[in-house]
Amino acid sequence: MTDAPDAKHDSTAAAEQAPREPPSPAPRAPLPPASDAVRAEWGRRIEAEYRSAAITQHLTLWLIQMGASPDLIDDGLRIVKDELAHARLSHRVHARAGGGALPALRRETLGLKGGDEPLEMAVARAGVEVFCLGETVAVPLFKVLREGCTVPVARRALDRILRDEVRHRDFGWTLLRYLLELPCAPAVRQLVERELHAMFARLRRSYMPPGGAKRATISDDDRVWGLMPVARYGEILERAIERDYAPRFGEHGIDAAAAWRRAASAPDRAAAPT
Repeated sequence: MTDAPDAKHDSTAAAEQAPREPPSPAPRAPLPPASDAVRAEWGRRIEAEYRSAAITQHLTLWLIQMGASPDLIDDGLRIVKDELAHARLSHRVHARAGGGALPALRRETLGLKGGDEPLEMAVARAGVEVFCLGETVAVPLFKVLREGCTVPVARRALDRILRDEVRHRDFGWTLLRYLLELPCAPAVRQLVERELHAMFARLRRSYMPPGGAKRATISDDDRVWGLMPVARYGEILERAIERDYAPRFGEHGIDAAAAWRRAASAPDRAAAPT
């Protein structure tokens, strides 16, 4: 006995209308082994990005208090959001690498310290050291870190960070130009010329620690997780003097090369915590 034609049609239609199971996701490719160095470095990046968000928020508050350009204020607030996004992305990498809980950040490091000086001077000091120096060298640093990175979660993080760092760098130089157009410009210039060598010295301690030049290799597994040898940090910083700092400060009549030479001739000290 066979089904009637109408019954066949009804059963076929019902089968076509029945919900279908979604296809099973493709299995994830196994990740390269993550070393303690990978977990430590991405943990450090979480902290650095979160600290940058707090510092930028504080700097932007100062910009509001001094009645700065609305465009600068908007840019500062956008950078805060960027840094928090970077911290979240870095946390994902840290977790996929097998990282556990991190120690709480010291709250006293999550902000800027003002003094008795005019607010414009505090803004100039923070803007130059954090953005003109730190964010400017961050662009080539993250470019090199990204080039060797193939672990997808780490590569996505570095893609976003590198894209944003370009805008963060530009914010610093726009801020310096703005300050040098205010009535306080002579005092701002004096501050930068007086303190730039000390700022460079702190940058050297972070990126060129004693003995760092000898640490020129890392494993391929560490590289694909977005790490690079300590020696490369120093090389990139040295190159930034000629390619970035000297010409950019030179546009304002500030001799960055001389400040760098003075910083380089200072006695070596232990690397500052980062």
